[in-house]
Amino acid sequence: MTLDRGTIVLADDPFKGDGASRPWLVIGTDETPFHAEQHIALTLSTKTWYDERVPIDDDDDIIDGGLPKDSSILPWAVASVDATRIDRELGTLKEPLVDNVVRQLGSYIGLERR
Repeated sequence: MTLDRGTIVLADDPFKGDGASRPWLVIGTDETPFHAEQHIALTLSTKTWYDERVPIDDDDDIIDGGLPKDSSILPWAVASVDATRIDRELGTLKEPLVDNVVRQLGSYIGLERR
């Protein structure tokens, strides 16, 4: 399954087990190794107590589709999502928001220091 950067998908949540799923934001590009098989993604959450979370505004941030609940992106929560574990696409975020959270992730792993 080939997905574009900025696509929100519903896929298995490896931390909850028993078939639980959650939304993920695909941040990898078509340059990512195994692009159609695995996708670098950030976790989305409905929890609001994380100070560093990046809220998603359905009216301003989503190009098409939507989320069933108010959600935020957790820029520090990165995973490799296997394409076979993706249930469906939920929408696409606008590029400036995706770029912002990727920059935040980069700062967490020291890319600013270069």
